[in-house]
Amino acid sequence: MFNLKGRVAVITGASSGLGKQMSMAFAKQGADLVILARRIERLEEYKKELEQEGVKVLPIKCDVTNTNDINKAAEMTEKEFGKVDILVNCAGSSKDAGILDMTDEDWNFTIATDQTSVFKVTRAFASIMKKNNYGRIINIASMYGLVGNTAMGTVAYHSSKGGVVNFTRAVAAELAKYNITCNAICPGYFETELTSAVLNTEDFTTYMKQTVPMGRYGRAGELNAGAIFLASDEASYVTGVILPIDGGYTCV
Repeated sequence: MFNLKGRVAVITGASSGLGKQMSMAFAKQGADLVILARRIERLEEYKKELEQEGVKVLPIKCDVTNTNDINKAAEMTEKEFGKVDILVNCAGSSKDAGILDMTDEDWNFTIATDQTSVFKVTRAFASIMKKNNYGRIINIASMYGLVGNTAMGTVAYHSSKGGVVNFTRAVAAELAKYNITCNAICPGYFETELTSAVLNTEDFTTYMKQTVPMGRYGRAGELNAGAIFLASDEASYVTGVILPIDGGYTCV
């Protein structure tokens, strides 16, 4: 089960963090890869490591807030592989503040990077999937797209990820007739370049232990099984699902 050999997987935000981890997971399952990020030098370096798994890898410099970049990446992918089977929308960033202090600029940045980008990338690559009557779209949202929090003010991030959650349901309903599924993963607290400064503080670690039933942060690779399942042929009847992988944060 879950053999992805012969499939083509496009992963945004693949130069670091969760996107990088999932790229390797897909390579180990045999999928050829298109890895997207702004930092092309990192992608080129990572390509060598991924190719050791015996798969083809196409790195493309792409700013997921830039429509031209996205459309160009989709064209390059279709030219190279002729199809797209799997899309993982993982790129994101955030500028944090509470509702009383959030500026227009920081709000717009976060919504553009974490929500509007998912729309733009999905639009471009799902158009290719439609031609082949097959697709698996996986959006990386957040448990913060399902709930609020009392640890810190991050209203734009909550809003953007909540938008991704219902965007996922809307796309699942729209594209089912083309044999394209669309699901979301909602990670809990995972240490990445973007989160390490916050997570590795005494106050936040204390908060985590009080609110996460498993009493720890997520470890590298613990999202991979969920992503591989949702990307697989076996998950053909799974669409519109919102899957928290959060150590139980959203169950209490």
